[in-house]
Amino acid sequence: MKRHIRYEPLAVKTMLGPVKAPSMPFEWSINPYRGCQHGCAFCYARSTHAFLGMEADDTFQNRILMKTEGPEALRSQLDKMARSRKGVRAIGRIAIGTATDPYQQVEANAGLTRACLEVLAEYPVSVSITTRSPLILRDLDLLRRMPGVSVNMSVGTLRTDVWKNFEPSTPSPRKRLEAIKQLGEEGIVTRVFVAPILPHISDHADDLGALIEAIADCHPGSVMSSMLRLSTREVKVWFFRTLHEHYPHLTETYATMYRGSANALDDYRVRVRQTIRLLLEQYWLRESDSDRRPAAAADFEDAGATESAPAVQQLYLF
Repeated sequence: MKRHIRYEPLAVKTMLGPVKAPSMPFEWSINPYRGCQHGCAFCYARSTHAFLGMEADDTFQNRILMKTEGPEALRSQLDKMARSRKGVRAIGRIAIGTATDPYQQVEANAGLTRACLEVLAEYPVSVSITTRSPLILRDLDLLRRMPGVSVNMSVGTLRTDVWKNFEPSTPSPRKRLEAIKQLGEEGIVTRVFVAPILPHISDHADDLGALIEAIADCHPGSVMSSMLRLSTREVKVWFFRTLHEHYPHLTETYATMYRGSANALDDYRVRVRQTIRLLLEQYWLRESDSDRRPAAAADFEDAGATESAPAVQQLYLF
């Protein structure tokens, strides 16, 4: 059945959103879109549509709000900052893609992310981009001009069945890893997020071993892993719907693991992290420092679990 996707302009006066949560490894966020065509079943940002009074179900991937005036707003903000007493160098770190993928399918034609990069390339700022799409290779010409840029690629599994069941509209994991390899060869700082790891689905030692081996072949700068988090009611409801459809025998297991919590049980997470740590050592891969790690799903979710509703909206909605 063909999806009917609605694209709507969203008027904005600012594009850089300040991030005050001390747990965040950046000071500003940029999201050229609200909603995401990738529609990953585990997406922690699904709740963002609820902030706008929309349903957090498949509306999240079928109703895409486009900040068509965003690049101009970004330039205005940066120009104002550049004229301030501290100057543009005091801005700090900027993260692109904290709530929705900046390289989801609509970006191929809309080019809002590219337009924002064109603006950012004119300023000496630190920028990280988080995505699940090799479409980022289109913008290599801009990335080469940005000495403070880094790219974070999320790849949770190599298994086709798991990928198709939980990330049906994302590019293939192999294509993502090929993109990381090419970016690294171009001198771009790269990181791979092994995320999210799904309990009893993508956490088997053989599957993780195959994934880490494939990542090693791409020579990323570092690797970070993250377990599945189900941080809000909207996220849990949608994820369990997908889980019941494809893995009904695991429904009760997950209900026990995530009862009353966004996280799986501590002892389970410790075991999986130890497996990953040993694999990273085996393949001579550097694990991202947890205290200075780049923007990833776990970062935003951790903030959402402890901050007030306005603070969570601050992270998500810019």
